[in-house]
Amino acid sequence: MTDLLHTRTDGPEDGPVLVMLGSLGSTLDMWEPNLPALADRFRVIRMDHLGHGASPVPPGPYTMKTLAEAVLATLDALGVERVHWCGLSLGGMVGMYLGSEHPDRIARLALCCTSAAFPDRSIWRQRIEAVEAGGTAPIAAGIVEKWYTPDWAAQHPDVVERAIGWVADSPDAGYKACCEAIEVWDHRDRLGAVAAPTLVIAGDEDRSTPVEPHARTIAEGIPGARLEVLRGGHLATMQSAEETNRLLLEHLA
Repeated sequence: MTDLLHTRTDGPEDGPVLVMLGSLGSTLDMWEPNLPALADRFRVIRMDHLGHGASPVPPGPYTMKTLAEAVLATLDALGVERVHWCGLSLGGMVGMYLGSEHPDRIARLALCCTSAAFPDRSIWRQRIEAVEAGGTAPIAAGIVEKWYTPDWAAQHPDVVERAIGWVADSPDAGYKACCEAIEVWDHRDRLGAVAAPTLVIAGDEDRSTPVEPHARTIAEGIPGARLEVLRGGHLATMQSAEETNRLLLEHLA
């Protein structure tokens, strides 16, 4: 893997490094509500997934190993060895993979609104077929509908519109290739190998990766992991940003 991911760095150069990697269909901009509080203390490196945003779009399909190796190559290029990790959804899956397969690279983990496996893989096959048929634009609004609770979305139409744009503007090939990585993802038997202290954050109205069974499976599978449930949909870190920041600062300290 030689493709380096698009990154943006904020905070003190000599601060402990915190990598933030987001949801399928998002860009590194999804972390903006969390950035001021975190970049005050950490050297925050936000990344666009492979095939997303301004990152390269090599031919698919990808696997979680593909996505993780792109992260490691990027960190190596930046001269960064060991990091704290905050990942949401697909970013959390990459974090789980790194936590078990490259434990020397991860100091502390925060896994947000994510899953160790999707027993019903048909949802991903349907998503892949939809992107093959019409690209990401036609499915964008339906995906973002699950990202926030209806009441919050109604009060923040500008945020919703911007998020729809992230999905709609995602490279079709990269989005599809990441869906293919999620379709075959099952890390349940490797959760016990994660040694980093782990915080699991879930949204109380997350319809994509609900607390039961997704967050609960991770929290019970990783030794010593702690589960916190916040108000929100699939992007609870945006909707409940202040509470997320408090939990992250406490955990990463």
